[in-house]
Amino acid sequence: MSINLDIAALREEYAAYRAKNLKLNMARGIPCTDQVDLSQPMLSTMLTAEDCHTEGGVDCRTYAAALFDGIPEAKDFFAQTYGIPRDYIIVGGNSSLNMMYDSVARAMLYGVVDSPAPWGRRELKFLCPVPGYDRHFKITQSLGIGMIPVDMDERGPDMDTVERLVKEDASIVGMWCVPKYSNPSGVVYSPETVRRLASMETAAPDFRIFWDNAYGVHDLYEPVELTDIFKACENAGNPNRVFYFASTSKISFPGAGVAIMAASPENLKQIKSVLSVQTIGADKLNQLRHVRYFRDADGVWAQMQRHAAILRPKFDIVLDTFARELTGIAEWGSPRGGYFISLNVPNGCAKRVYTLMKEAGVTITEAGATYPYGHDPRDSNLRIAPTYPTCAELQQAINVLCVCVKLAAAEKECQ
Repeated sequence: MSINLDIAALREEYAAYRAKNLKLNMARGIPCTDQVDLSQPMLSTMLTAEDCHTEGGVDCRTYAAALFDGIPEAKDFFAQTYGIPRDYIIVGGNSSLNMMYDSVARAMLYGVVDSPAPWGRRELKFLCPVPGYDRHFKITQSLGIGMIPVDMDERGPDMDTVERLVKEDASIVGMWCVPKYSNPSGVVYSPETVRRLASMETAAPDFRIFWDNAYGVHDLYEPVELTDIFKACENAGNPNRVFYFASTSKISFPGAGVAIMAASPENLKQIKSVLSVQTIGADKLNQLRHVRYFRDADGVWAQMQRHAAILRPKFDIVLDTFARELTGIAEWGSPRGGYFISLNVPNGCAKRVYTLMKEAGVTITEAGATYPYGHDPRDSNLRIAPTYPTCAELQQAINVLCVCVKLAAAEKECQ
């Protein structure tokens, strides 16, 4: 495909940007200052000793080993917010990623319900929808688990491929999923995709879907509903198939929020038997603080509308600029929520774009990060994170990005 770009003019435009000595960063999905300011009043919600007690009279300032899996108020709060049965929930510390890592490591040591042996005694593989979340891939890679990329489309992972692989290979024991506003594509899994994931035949009797619903309430435009994975699994006769994760990291304070894991009661019985040895419990004061501040799902919804009002203009800047500058050159998603935009530049150009951006003083997520082992076979995908810069900084960064994409494409065509 000929793109008919003036490489000399592009090099001159790029040199002008380099001369500005920019220092802009949109490498990760970090909430901006205006967003974290929304939750500042939470820090003054508990001022007296009486405020630090649960409704059942437990003093959250001290040990309460019986509540190692979370205070009742927090379980009720998350059950309402995410539509999960209360008795499926473990309330943890600030990091859902930590709970995901622990879940994989725990399975390595002890297995899961229905395991013929602990995962660590067997050859293991995970399915990894791509482009996907780099930190998921790092968990499995760090634990020596093989990774099999599966392409994503507008409905979610390619289910024909997923169903074939899990049916024929008993070493495939897990699959990473970001089902709503998937990182980075922004795709929401279709009801049919959720149903097929819940009902597919697997060679491994202890296969688990790691359902990272990180953006479950992060609508930017009109709300999009995600099909209930627990109900789908129960209807399919596979109630133990899902390990579900979420957190308030991009609702309240990233790094100081509250995370949850949810799973069937049979799964939780096995998990709690290990967890009760590992910990006396996460930060109960922080759990109570979040419940007191947000109160209920309506409080979360109101907060997320305020977040959306801050983020919508930033997503509009990126999408409008791409439409104006990159139509016919690159392809991108138009997510209705979440934190990222997936940009596909011409094959063989992503690493070059990343280098050009870095040399121009603009940091983006490294090319290849959205694939297992950092290897994008087409060298085309880039994850764009618009949330942290101001609108003015973001516009400047996206202008530079568009010049870099066009320059890399022109260089590729001249080869």
